[in-house]
Amino acid sequence: MTAVLERERVLHVHGVSRRYGGRRGLTVALTDIDLDVRQGEFVCVVGPSGSGKSTLLDLLAGHQAPDDGHVWAHGERVTGPDPRRMVVFQEHALFPWLTARQNVEFGLREAGMGRRERRAVAEEWLGRVRLAGFEDAHVHELSGGMRQRVSIARALALEPDVLLMDEPFAALDAQTRDVLHAELQALWQSTATTVVFITHNVREAVLLGDRVVLLSPHPGRVRRTVDVTLPRPRHMEDDGLVQFAAGLLHELTDTETGDGRAVG
Repeated sequence: MTAVLERERVLHVHGVSRRYGGRRGLTVALTDIDLDVRQGEFVCVVGPSGSGKSTLLDLLAGHQAPDDGHVWAHGERVTGPDPRRMVVFQEHALFPWLTARQNVEFGLREAGMGRRERRAVAEEWLGRVRLAGFEDAHVHELSGGMRQRVSIARALALEPDVLLMDEPFAALDAQTRDVLHAELQALWQSTATTVVFITHNVREAVLLGDRVVLLSPHPGRVRRTVDVTLPRPRHMEDDGLVQFAAGLLHELTDTETGDGRAVG
């Protein structure tokens, strides 16, 4: 953890609250959130439904603004989306009329990269996510796991400082999820990209994260931030990982309100 603390702080959230108005009145999604993320960290944010996990990610991405407090990224206040912070959603959000290569090229073209160079970059990243040979496939020809690989390639092709991931594997079957866990860890280690990963699955958070941020429900508060000291590589069924996750899961059971819903 000492080496992590010496790295540059790339994300800084201080005193952040977010509220929504609706027919049922005011809903407080997040309240008084403090969080720092340093260069190269893999930080997992975990909590039950209604804890504001996705709202926090939207604030980091610049898709929403806080009602109180502030969000900083790269030493600047976040006022909107920025290609230095790329998002991978639970739903792949690919353009169905484009091929896998064209989907990866899309952001590169918007960034002004020439045709030959962006084609080469797209093919390189499709190869790195194990989709060589599927460059000309359309979205409907790809499995769910392959579509998420394209989404990850599209994000990383822009060489962002931060990758924001909103439950990207939640809709996948267990076997595909295990494969993508391993591939994501390998990509993270090879690129040194900072990752903030949203999940409701405690074991997934322990598998992937350097740190796990526990959010309480209704409204979301940072209950605790936990360093994951287990050695890498990690596997979902490792005894140490299962025990570590069980302890966190116990904390996320909201006994104070009588809400005994478990998470992940």
